[in-house]
Amino acid sequence: MQDLTEGVARFRRDVFPAKAELFAHLAGTHRPGTLFIGCSDARVVPELITQSEPGDLFVIRTAGNLVPAYGAGADGVAASIEYAVAVLGVSDVVVCGHSACGAMTALADGHDLTGLAAVRGWLRHADASLARTAATGTVDVDALVRENVRAQLAALATHPSVARALAREALTLHGWVYDIPSGTVEELRHAGRPAPAAA
Repeated sequence: MQDLTEGVARFRRDVFPAKAELFAHLAGTHRPGTLFIGCSDARVVPELITQSEPGDLFVIRTAGNLVPAYGAGADGVAASIEYAVAVLGVSDVVVCGHSACGAMTALADGHDLTGLAAVRGWLRHADASLARTAATGTVDVDALVRENVRAQLAALATHPSVARALAREALTLHGWVYDIPSGTVEELRHAGRPAPAAA
């Protein structure tokens, strides 16, 4: 906790003054251009990877960058997606997986999650990804990470606000995989459309 407290002090002393004008503007304006859905993994920092300024990204982070398909029940992920798309009017959504993902490793290696009921239940949102990857003969973690990004993009499209924006061609979906040791980002092909490399 001491590190966090010292970080806040450095932010107030060194960072905030240099961006005071931006923060003054952001105090009354919230218009991010992109919804970024990434993993909760502490090694994956969307603003750092994309070199975005405060106010640029609306961020949802979940274990395994999982996006449950739209349902009738209360869901914080669904509410955040709906707000970003229908209210904030983001024009792009990125679903970003990453190398060495703990959630995907647990599934690929068949870890015993008996004592982790909430984790086990949450990871069921990757069942289709696991099944499609297993159909290739082996479950390789890197292949599962990529298939999972594609599956979450498909789940995202089940959300009514997303489906409406896609129908109006007001929204573009992107699938990324971030490689931690190299710092590279691969943009995946999805829904039959080729995608250029992000970086």
